[in-house]
Amino acid sequence: MKRVFIIVVIGLYMTAFGLSYASYEQRDVTVSDQSRILPVHVKQIHAATSTNDLTTWVRQLAAKQEHISIAGLQHSQGGQTYLPGATVLDMKSYNRILSYQPKQRRITVQSGVTWAGIQQKIQPDRLAIKVMQSQNIFTVGGALSVNVHGRDIRYGSLLDTVDSFRLLTADGTILNVSRTENEALFHLVPGGYGLFGVILDVTLQLTEDEWYQQQTTGLSYEDYPAYFRKQVLGNDAVRMHIGRISVAPDGFFRDMYLTNYLRSSRAVPIENEPLKQERIIALPKALLGMSRYSDFGKNQLWSFQKSYFLNQTGTYESRNNVMRSDSAFMEYTNPGRTELLQEYFIPVDAFVPYIDRIRSILTKDDLNVLNITIRYVEQDETAELSYAKQDMFALVWLIHTKTDPTSLAKTKRVIQKLIDATLDEDGSYYLPYYPFATRQQFNRAYPSAAGFKAAKQQYDPHAVFLNQFYIDYFQ
Repeated sequence: MKRVFIIVVIGLYMTAFGLSYASYEQRDVTVSDQSRILPVHVKQIHAATSTNDLTTWVRQLAAKQEHISIAGLQHSQGGQTYLPGATVLDMKSYNRILSYQPKQRRITVQSGVTWAGIQQKIQPDRLAIKVMQSQNIFTVGGALSVNVHGRDIRYGSLLDTVDSFRLLTADGTILNVSRTENEALFHLVPGGYGLFGVILDVTLQLTEDEWYQQQTTGLSYEDYPAYFRKQVLGNDAVRMHIGRISVAPDGFFRDMYLTNYLRSSRAVPIENEPLKQERIIALPKALLGMSRYSDFGKNQLWSFQKSYFLNQTGTYESRNNVMRSDSAFMEYTNPGRTELLQEYFIPVDAFVPYIDRIRSILTKDDLNVLNITIRYVEQDETAELSYAKQDMFALVWLIHTKTDPTSLAKTKRVIQKLIDATLDEDGSYYLPYYPFATRQQFNRAYPSAAGFKAAKQQYDPHAVFLNQFYIDYFQ
């Protein structure tokens, strides 16, 4: 009797557990991105660890005609990583290094691997990444999905450095994708924002780790295009370049400083150079905090940054460490406020009149801009949704705003003016950031959008893979 009682109790417990688990799988989960502006309820989140699990989930959800969104670290702010009612595949734990061939300078990694993880693996062999974001915190799959660019002036987008990748498609098939195999998808998936399937793993080209000597100079924005062509593109020793233009009242959109990284013949063994870690956080964090709320703070931050980098002239740094920019001091959490990124691509020859127009707009319309960095991107139209239709300067903006509807509407109006100014100079804007652009602006910036949509309908006719970005600009 006692034994029967125990069996009954166990049976009731397992039934209750099963019901509670099913309930958990069905309940709404609130997700958002780094901006925290657009929290939405999704059906569930699946944390990926194996290819078999991913394949099973995609097939099951496709059979139910449900939608899937794909997320990494969710730094994209344009709704690319979620959709109300969808299942979100969290790829962060799908992060194994599958193959490493240092002699061939190749590495194959699962899409949840971060750039930091790759750097730790390859640095002892005197190797480095060719193209990545300025910070190394992002996943490879996320970076390829938005087709990032970097500081190295010799390369265009990340896609330039990709040999191949594997893609889990809407019907559960796994395809090899390269310049010679399933070639159409090689142009659609990078910068395709997770709409054609799950990037499982990527084979990347690597390059030599090098010693760079820093060279920083200050100049007026009017002199920048000529300086860039002569002193940067015209100097074979320059490997990387980044510029900054002042958003402080003193020198507002006039004062600049530029940092070049010149290849050096320094004899110190580079494999013995440790990968740097962030140490100086408090001071820049405090200055950035002051700049959020006062013109005085903005002037102080600009003065500190410019003096610091000028004083770094002549110092040496490895390529790997140049590609590990500080980011902790920028972390910001404040109820009712957030910080947004925008990025505008402008032809090199249009830079001066463009900056004049931007200054005119922001003199009349208030926008709390904290920082603008400038990189160079070569023309690269390999991706269907290419942002680099010609050789471009890429201006990355950090903007502080309140999150109430009135403040966001005001920010939206100003940013739409900035986008118009960009498009009028035959420029473009980057899609992963908060979707302030109108659909008309989107179509001006990306005239190939119609072809992209047609391909989406061909490869995924039931829209298994769907996100808010696609709803906003394609449906």
